[in-house]
Amino acid sequence: SQGAVLSQADFAMSKIAANEKYGGNTLRKIIDYFCHLAVAPEFYDHIIGVDKEFAKTGYLQSMAWLRKENDDLYDPSYTDMLRVAFTSEFKRGKLQDLVALLSGRNFETRVYEESIAEASFKRLEKGTLNFINETNFKRFLMIIRSAGFIDSSLTRSQNALNFAYILYLILREKKEYSGKIESYVRRWYVMSVISGRYAGSPESTIDADIRRIDEMGFAPYFENVEKAELSDARWNSGLPQQLNSSVASSPLFRLFLAAQVKLGDKGFLSKDISIADLITHRGDVHHVFPRGYLKAEGLNRTRYNQIANFVMMQSEINIAIGNKSPKHYFSQLAGQCSGGKMRFGAICNPDELKENFKMNCIPEGMEERELDEYDGFLEERRNLMAKRIRGYYRSL
Repeated sequence: SQGAVLSQADFAMSKIAANEKYGGNTLRKIIDYFCHLAVAPEFYDHIIGVDKEFAKTGYLQSMAWLRKENDDLYDPSYTDMLRVAFTSEFKRGKLQDLVALLSGRNFETRVYEESIAEASFKRLEKGTLNFINETNFKRFLMIIRSAGFIDSSLTRSQNALNFAYILYLILREKKEYSGKIESYVRRWYVMSVISGRYAGSPESTIDADIRRIDEMGFAPYFENVEKAELSDARWNSGLPQQLNSSVASSPLFRLFLAAQVKLGDKGFLSKDISIADLITHRGDVHHVFPRGYLKAEGLNRTRYNQIANFVMMQSEINIAIGNKSPKHYFSQLAGQCSGGKMRFGAICNPDELKENFKMNCIPEGMEERELDEYDGFLEERRNLMAKRIRGYYRSL
């Protein structure tokens, strides 16, 4: 009545909640309570006090582990949960199909059968319980973390996460070797982020992917997808072009940071502080060509806030650099590594400084660069960042 647009997930939840015959009303509570507890673990005691009937079912015990869980890497909404539970169990990706199945639709005869409705509720419950299983959920998050995504700020594609969890549940159900599961899930998730696979029409893509995986098996299908999405042209040309962006929250910049975490890189000009440390303790994103320097030269926000101009850096080092031109402060860096005064960070060895530049994808010859070299610097650094990401992907 207020103009709210209802999604297929909303229709599915309504269908589930209204069905007491096959336990839909209880299933709805499982979904709602899990999503709420994932964000607010303290809500557990409230459920016990207010919904004593549900507490007696045993389903609440299945999610009791959330009471002590404060990890926010993957806090699913009911839409996410429905999508993962449905797709992993039914091998379909469109939630409108779930609504039809819960109504008893026979897709072959196009008639509605009560037996199909009953079986669909049972299968959805199974998928939901697989989703909330502590072992499944925590192992999946462990895999995502092992790819360098140690903080929720690095995971910008919820649908890519959803499909990665779908893939994990399917491969686990097929009793795939655990080492392969970990590698497959990591690589598929990262491939999805690089290609923006679920950014446009996620439901259609999810539906197509799950059907092909079900038909072909995962390994052959993934090989085909990798060839199509991660060709040499993508790595050498497409990815550097995608990095031509001024959006700091870009999934690709966050992916680059995850790659640095996975590869154990140090912060820009840091001797001991890692990228992981800076992200975990809310370090700052700073500019290689200082923002103040570029603003003073007349460049606008879109120009100075380029992804290729961003690095994770300790604030005290950034403050010491101030608005100096790269030519100025990189020359001073060279000086401090030749016995001169310590000015920026604690690196005083030329080889250590060179290695720090390499891991942070800093082009050579920065001690000669001023404003007229800025565009060339951006192009070079995009290529170096793309190569770093490629090396990272091969390590997954």
